[in-house]
Amino acid sequence: MAKFDPGIKAMNQLTVNDIRKTATPIVCLTAYTAQIARLVDPHVDLILVGDSLGMALYGFDTTLPVTLDMMIAHGAAVVRSASHAVVAVDMPYGSYESSPEQALQNAQRVMRESGCAAVKLEGGAEMAATIRHLTQNGVPVMGHIGLMPQSVEKMGGYKIQGKDADSVTRLHTDAQAVAEAGAFCIVIEGTIESVARDISAVSTVPTIGIGASAACDGQVLVINDLLGLTPKPPRFAKRYAELAPVISDAVSAYAKDVRARRFPAPEHVFGKKNA
Repeated sequence: MAKFDPGIKAMNQLTVNDIRKTATPIVCLTAYTAQIARLVDPHVDLILVGDSLGMALYGFDTTLPVTLDMMIAHGAAVVRSASHAVVAVDMPYGSYESSPEQALQNAQRVMRESGCAAVKLEGGAEMAATIRHLTQNGVPVMGHIGLMPQSVEKMGGYKIQGKDADSVTRLHTDAQAVAEAGAFCIVIEGTIESVARDISAVSTVPTIGIGASAACDGQVLVINDLLGLTPKPPRFAKRYAELAPVISDAVSAYAKDVRARRFPAPEHVFGKKNA
């Protein structure tokens, strides 16, 4: 595989329109750093620089303390290392809710300073006017309905959505409103499987599930969950690797070598070559 040159975008760089029009399942993962983005990029269609970095990288209990500057910095790192996938960056809590004008100003800053192709924001019908304002001003938007981590306090915790008739109706209304406002795809999170399946069946834009349904048009996972780096991952997250013990064992071996003066060995230092 050719090395990625950050100054040259690959000829097969996907676009937002590719995601909107695709007939095949959309593969999406989060990434927060250049190194992980470089490894993820050849295999996925969409990289989400999620505000989940608050927990995955910074040790926060929720996404709420994440700032716009954090998202821009990590978004830029990912963009520099992605030559194939579309990169979208989460709008953090407090950066878009006050008004469509606030959302546009901050979204334009995210796109300008990170180089990302789109932003993602949470909210259904109540955010339709904001999504419309962004898309009409050239900012591609990923919607996000169902369980919304930025609203956990208002929702009373991380509760699965779609368990009663009122919730089901609201979810369908939210999905339709977000699509009609111009979002190019919609994340459905933490929602009863049958409800997510029904929404996907009628949605005019692709749906991307996380804790939703295999019938969604795509899937997204948090990279730390997939790699086995999260101590207590959510039920919907499948671990495709168990890297935590591998990392721990490697660090343990290094520590033992240093304490026993086995590292650095002659091949790891500079000086005269052995005769």
